[in-house]
Amino acid sequence: MARETTYLELSQDDGGAHKFYEVTVDGTAVSVRYGRIGADGQLQNSSFPTVEKARAAAAKKVGEKVRKGYAPAVQGARAARSVTRRQVTATPSTARAAAPVLWRFRTGSSAFGIHVDEDRCWVGNQAGDVYTLSHGGEVLARYSLPDGVKCLVADEFWIYAGCDDGTVYDLSSKVPFGAYDIAADVDIFWLDIHEGVLNVSDRNGGLTVIDHEDEFQWSRRSDGSNAWMVRADERAVYHGHSKGVTAYAPDGGRQLWHTPTNGSVLFGWQEDDAVYAGTGRNTVQRLSKATGAVEASYRCDAAVYSCATSPDGRHVFAGDLASSVYCFDADGRRLWKLGTGSGAALSMQYLDERLYLVTTDGSLVCVDASEAAIAAAREGSVPTAVDVKSAAALPVYTPAATPAAVATVSVGSVPAGGVVVECVQQGGRMRVQVVSGGFEPSWNVQFPRGIREAGARYVVDGLHAASGGFYRVRGEIRRLV
Repeated sequence: MARETTYLELSQDDGGAHKFYEVTVDGTAVSVRYGRIGADGQLQNSSFPTVEKARAAAAKKVGEKVRKGYAPAVQGARAARSVTRRQVTATPSTARAAAPVLWRFRTGSSAFGIHVDEDRCWVGNQAGDVYTLSHGGEVLARYSLPDGVKCLVADEFWIYAGCDDGTVYDLSSKVPFGAYDIAADVDIFWLDIHEGVLNVSDRNGGLTVIDHEDEFQWSRRSDGSNAWMVRADERAVYHGHSKGVTAYAPDGGRQLWHTPTNGSVLFGWQEDDAVYAGTGRNTVQRLSKATGAVEASYRCDAAVYSCATSPDGRHVFAGDLASSVYCFDADGRRLWKLGTGSGAALSMQYLDERLYLVTTDGSLVCVDASEAAIAAAREGSVPTAVDVKSAAALPVYTPAATPAAVATVSVGSVPAGGVVVECVQQGGRMRVQVVSGGFEPSWNVQFPRGIREAGARYVVDGLHAASGGFYRVRGEIRRLV
């Protein structure tokens, strides 16, 4: 029987949905490809006992989409919508002294994403590259993702990169994979993740919440636009946009509070009891998580692109569009202002008396933020910054898009400690469940969507029980053959 493909699109003139859905029947195999028009999209494969059942399943999928407004189309006839990329300007610093930069790594493209933990530093840029470095500045690895990296977020051990193609990639294993696929009509500005629940703020001032199985939970639309801030904890989701900061209950059931800010929110940070909003009117404001009350303000000399704090909130840091970085005490008194030497800091993080910045010129910059180093810098004495280079033999990891791209292991060669999981069809969705003993059978596994195939079994190096009742993969994924 000949291979049959049905291609549908849903595009709305008001700037809403702009996505495609393609179903292919090849004998007893059915493949579904979907995503934003003009992108490769995500791929799901299923197999059925007979050709008739495969064709019936495909017809059902097509019918469901047609009822939602999709219509037959010619692939390529309708152009992809442009993705909003943050337009920023950086001017030379007006600070009288330069920051004590220990080392600098130039990624080659404007960088927004940063995460720093006890083991390494992560930086993601607009070209789709994510690099990991040691705290001493040694480049350890590179991940090559399909589109620009907007931000990097962590949830316990797991690291996620939100990209312009609408996919959020899990970078915690050697092979990155798409863990979440954001709706095609959501233009991602920023992300946060808490206990497997993904929170997405967008260009239109919206907030979308998705669970660990990539299933939509709830959404809200604020009175503002350009939502560059979202932070989450067990008490609330904190959403910053052009009209201020709004806090919602974790289940989306109600708004807890709203606080207008001094200018549009361009960046957000959180500590245990407060959120910090960097604004376009040269200010960082500290807001109580409990009430939304403004507890302190930190005044800079230009629009604030990024902010961070020391863990106890004793010091507050900010980066402005004029390529300067600031430090304040908790009450708002400015302690110092220094030039970055690498453009404006678009994101930052503090760890162990070091301030890490990612900048408009694409650099990851490590600044010695100890009191002694800052005092010396204000007197004009700074170390010679090391210009870090990437090794020629640097490991490069790319996402596995299809089952064929995944390494295999035979039944008799499953390594000790390996855990077997299986893809199963449930209620029209492809789930992944643990087959090996010793695990809760009702829990599903957060697993790469691109390699899910009905009946396929995989071996993973380990699973971690996450809060919220699901398992996360630890280590390599291999197909069991």
